[in-house]
Amino acid sequence: MNWSPYLKSFQSYLKIERGLSKNTIDNYTFDLERLCVFLNENSISVAPEKISEETIQQFIYAVSKEVNARSQARIISGLKSFFSYMIFEDFRTDNPMELIEAPKIGRKLPDTLSVEDIDNLIGAINLATPEGERNRAMLETLYGCGLRVSEIITLKISDLFFEEGFIKITGKGNKQRFVPIAQSTQKYIELYKDAIRNHMVIAKGFEDTLFLNRRGKQLTRAMVFTIIKSLAVKINLAKNISPHTLRHSFATHLLENGADLRSIQMMLGHESITTTEIYVHLDRKHLTQIMHTFHPRKR
Repeated sequence: MNWSPYLKSFQSYLKIERGLSKNTIDNYTFDLERLCVFLNENSISVAPEKISEETIQQFIYAVSKEVNARSQARIISGLKSFFSYMIFEDFRTDNPMELIEAPKIGRKLPDTLSVEDIDNLIGAINLATPEGERNRAMLETLYGCGLRVSEIITLKISDLFFEEGFIKITGKGNKQRFVPIAQSTQKYIELYKDAIRNHMVIAKGFEDTLFLNRRGKQLTRAMVFTIIKSLAVKINLAKNISPHTLRHSFATHLLENGADLRSIQMMLGHESITTTEIYVHLDRKHLTQIMHTFHPRKR
């Protein structure tokens, strides 16, 4: 049974109606394609309009042997969205996911680095190479502005408003926000632009992209991951870090130094402040200090 037309129309719905990011749409599509593979391998020929709760439960049981609880929860969430869309488009009248519950998962607190760790990480960059200047500017921007990896690789020169002290970021769902940028970070970006980027042969279509690879094209997400993990190995950092670790560290350090959650939410581009509130749980010592300092009964 061919599910492709339904998958394509579902992708369009997620992009246009829901305004979801490409990464989220890709994840939902991958999970649905995984269901299609399961149906083919088990010789089950059924259309999306007719698939039963029992068949989906069999699929989820098979998947549970291969992935962790967090991945199972994501797959179930994606399938629920798909069948809600099927009802929305009048392809079916019921949702076979209605009684299927996702596994309970604890709220995972993000890993963070200390200011010293970040200084050591950036200090380990070899500035004798053109890529070194780029990497320093890129990591300073990742940490200094709290960006996602997808936001740093798509950052445009036309998004830099240094005179006003801001950069324009296009985040999840193509939502735009302005993030303050420190003068020190501006200095590293200008140094990279003037000393390295201006002397590169830039591929067509990437003239406005800020951070480029050796071929004059946009960096990939995987390349940024590799750069950061290599630096962590270089300084013997006993933590499993990623570009997102710098974003988490940005938010945590702001909170520790007295920034309010609403401001952090705006800078991170979180749609809901409940997402930002996870950082409150990171440093109990900091919260205790706040209570002892500001609560009237402690004076």
